Amino acid sequence: MKRLLFFVLTAYCININSTESNLRQKAVELAQKFIIVDTHIDLPLHLRKTWIDVTKQRTKGQMDYPRAVKGGLNAPFMSIYVPPRLQGTPKAKAYADTLIAKVEKLERLYPDKFKIAKSVNDVLKNFDAGIISLPMGMENGAPIENDELLQYYYDKGIRYVTLAHGKWNHICDSSYDEERKWNGLSPFGKKLIGKMNRIGIMIDISHVTDETFYQVIELTNTPVIASHSSCRYFTPGFERNMSDDMIKKLAANGGVIQINFGSDFLDKNYRERKKKYRANVKVFMDEHQLERNDPKVKEYRENYLNENPVGYSTVQKVADHIDHVVKLVGIEHIGLGSDFDGVGDTLPTGLKDVSMYPNLIYELLKRGYSEDDIEKICSDNILRVWKQVEEYAAEN
Repeated sequence: MKRLLFFVLTAYCININSTESNLRQKAVELAQKFIIVDTHIDLPLHLRKTWIDVTKQRTKGQMDYPRAVKGGLNAPFMSIYVPPRLQGTPKAKAYADTLIAKVEKLERLYPDKFKIAKSVNDVLKNFDAGIISLPMGMENGAPIENDELLQYYYDKGIRYVTLAHGKWNHICDSSYDEERKWNGLSPFGKKLIGKMNRIGIMIDISHVTDETFYQVIELTNTPVIASHSSCRYFTPGFERNMSDDMIKKLAANGGVIQINFGSDFLDKNYRERKKKYRANVKVFMDEHQLERNDPKVKEYRENYLNENPVGYSTVQKVADHIDHVVKLVGIEHIGLGSDFDGVGDTLPTGLKDVSMYPNLIYELLKRGYSEDDIEKICSDNILRVWKQVEEYAAEN
């Protein structure tokens, strides 16, 4: 009897391992088969500081050509980030232009590997040619102060604009800013929504306040996106993520929420551990009257983390956020907006760089998602919204 039980258990374990191996192989195959669009990657910010040959694997950071090919990434939106400290100055435009120039340099130096994409058709053609598309999104609309500049950035290739970043600007209020200057959109911001619709730029409501979001939904004639946000359901009180009601309104508008991979965005337990760590560091600094960059503070940080590791969230938690949106509003309103190269060392276990999209696809396969479902999440949903925005602009 014991021998029979041994053989039954062995056969069961072999079957489980075989099934898992088959699913992992299928995930790798689907990552290469489907177009993968990631709507927020901060590579240009790193290129601004020091030019990097991204045709080779980087020792730091999360995106380069070899890992993008391995992970099946076909269309990473290059984030043209503008720091809030530059708002209201000519430096805001200069900063944005510098980052756009870095993306143009990638295309110029490596034309067999990268090409700027200004339309959905560009993404499809580049995919067929085996070239990685580089569409661009502006993170913080600070440089857009008039209609001419909106057109200027459209001509440059900007295809979505995150209306604000960490502080209110001349367009709207920010979820990270305690000061609510406009209680939503500014008068200029309200006019800008219609102008973005007519020119063909997607409106990105990541970073904005709830009031701003609801006003945008009332004013827009096209679907909007959250280019790198997750579900507030898992992070209560974190306004930067979207509430269930907001996700429902986004879906009713036809839009998509692109899940951010940063552990802060995924997991309330991680956020609590990190909050406790920061509070302890602050107490130590205050007690000893030390500055943040003091070697003693660094030593304290290291000792604290060794004894009380903050850790990371997991790829399974990213799948939980996808599950939540799907159950809430359906498969048509979810996508990927990792924030690679933008959230530092907070990425979840299993999703540390652009080579690891197959790990997420594997999780989705395990949960019963079909190939059609996964293709919608990887690219079809965001490309559908982008196409609708293009078509509205063409007709108006």
